[in-house]
Amino acid sequence: MWVYLLQGVGFGFAAASQPGPFQTFLISQALTRGWKRTLPGVFAPLLSDGPIILLSVFVLSQLPENLQRIMYIVGGLFVLYLAYDAFKSWRDYDESIVRVEAASHQTILKGAMTNALSPGAYFFWIFVTGPILVQGWRETPLNGIALLIGFYATLIFGLATIIIIFGAASRFGPKLNHTLLGLSCLVLFGFGLYQLWLGIFNS
Repeated sequence: MWVYLLQGVGFGFAAASQPGPFQTFLISQALTRGWKRTLPGVFAPLLSDGPIILLSVFVLSQLPENLQRIMYIVGGLFVLYLAYDAFKSWRDYDESIVRVEAASHQTILKGAMTNALSPGAYFFWIFVTGPILVQGWRETPLNGIALLIGFYATLIFGLATIIIIFGAASRFGPKLNHTLLGLSCLVLFGFGLYQLWLGIFNS
């Protein structure tokens, strides 16, 4: 069991530190809304990953390539929407204005949608953790549970650390905050275009 727990910790750390649309979304939210209001977003994978794991392990690995390309296109369009949303926040940025913040559950739901529409999450569970999870579960369900606990505990902790670091960056002044917000907008835009490119042109 401990072997699977340690593997879960390792994969969770890799998933949290790997740049992607979901991580960039959390960073942009931390810059605009503050780390305290963004922190609930770290639990978004708990909402989205259940269906992702089931679909990836039991269904998506058998899908034809055309359907996988459609998934890339839908995900890319949603990430571009998030980039536009971040751009509006950057364009209208005013340190002197106190904004009415959305409820924390909106951050969780938006983050869950970002994660669910990111093909990387599906392929991660198909080719990396999925086979290990199935193997461990066949040996004993405790092994599979240990893998999931290690993975999500480390993932949530890692994402929380990222949010706090970037949320605290706003203390260094509005110019830095504005610059980081613009950077997150560009990164989201890049991920969106990349996913569209994979869906349309990747053979």
